[in-house]
Amino acid sequence: MSETVIPGIHHVTAISGSPQENVDFYIKTLRQRLVKKTVNFDDPGTYHLYYGNNDGAPGTILTFFPFVDAGPGRAGPGMASAVAYGVPLGGLDLWMDHLAEEAIDFQGPSVRLGERYITFTDPHGLSIDLIEPMNAGPSELHDTGFHSVTLWLDETDKTAKLLTDTFGYEQVGHERGAEGERIRFQSPGQGRGSAVDLLVSDAASLGRQGAGSIHHVAFRAETDEIQKHWQDRVRAAGFDVTPVIDRQYFNAIYFREPGGVLFEIATDPPGFDRDEPAATMGEKLMLPSQYEGRRQRIEEILPPIKVPA
Repeated sequence: MSETVIPGIHHVTAISGSPQENVDFYIKTLRQRLVKKTVNFDDPGTYHLYYGNNDGAPGTILTFFPFVDAGPGRAGPGMASAVAYGVPLGGLDLWMDHLAEEAIDFQGPSVRLGERYITFTDPHGLSIDLIEPMNAGPSELHDTGFHSVTLWLDETDKTAKLLTDTFGYEQVGHERGAEGERIRFQSPGQGRGSAVDLLVSDAASLGRQGAGSIHHVAFRAETDEIQKHWQDRVRAAGFDVTPVIDRQYFNAIYFREPGGVLFEIATDPPGFDRDEPAATMGEKLMLPSQYEGRRQRIEEILPPIKVPA
């Protein structure tokens, strides 16, 4: 099964503004754990912040490159436009109460493809959905992980073919609503982050990267060997795939899907506890070995962050 079907999303990476505002929102409001505080490996003067469930499990990880002076981004065709978390049945009402107490405006509840959901934005404009999946069971409200990601495309046929013929996904839903035409594809295992929505929107928008925009979507490979299989398979499907890149906590390969969205396939191991104890993940600034000798200078450049208790 692992070598015939991508099981789901590993992580989603976005761009934000002020790192302190980002930390406050995702820890205090969305009740996520900061599982890793490190730097952008291509720009060590910028943080790379990872949020997830308590274990830092694949399928729960939302990461950010925070830029204090970032201009606003805007979703448009050729971009991932929204990330969705799943919540347990009955959990949506509790989340609406919580968001109201936090003075966070949201839209809904509404029904999309048979599932109740609400939508809102983080402080820098990233669109977030909370969805009660039809197959939801009991869970901690902050521990459920991803439901899906939405890809905003000009047309869906070629991306749909990649998802079904290469990734092994199945089309499980299709509807036209106020936002446009939405088609849902899902990995047969239906685990965390196993759904991808393709949206052809009626809205006119020219997308741009900036605060509140999604940089890329990463899918899971359970091992290095399985990742190599997917690298070969994606290349055989006609895509230009990068060599394997060591990202310290996973190995990564990248390519652009037909609609223009940057896709990554990331390995589950070695995980976020490889360089610090699981109990204290996210408390210290962790640097890859190539930057450890520059720690003092890097810490002087990075803006201070106070992590809420």
